[in-house]
Amino acid sequence: MKVFSLKKEERLSKKKLIQELFEKGSSFYLYPLRVVFLPTNSKQNQILISVSKTNFKRAVDRNTIKRRIREGYRLNKHALSSDIFFSIAYIYTAREIVDSSIIHQKIIQSFNEITERK
Repeated sequence: MKVFSLKKEERLSKKKLIQELFEKGSSFYLYPLRVVFLPTNSKQNQILISVSKTNFKRAVDRNTIKRRIREGYRLNKHALSSDIFFSIAYIYTAREIVDSSIIHQKIIQSFNEITERK
């Protein structure tokens, strides 16, 4: 049975790990997401989601986008299962709110790209 949850342990929140991710991590771009990833020694994959305040002034819009990205990750994270775990940052770069089906597709594509690049 697949577990469709996103627990606190799966979210990247430590400043030191975030700084290391952006300094040493690899990145690629899949519109509307910029994906930064780094293999880690943790026991599970951890994600960070960022939406720019300069592109979306209203917090309602930023939260909507973050919710869609979390849902896409939560429902498809089983596709990333492997023996290596990653810290992943999803940075939303578009200036308009994209449909959630497109975001879900891009997250699945990002999983494929991450496993190819390891």
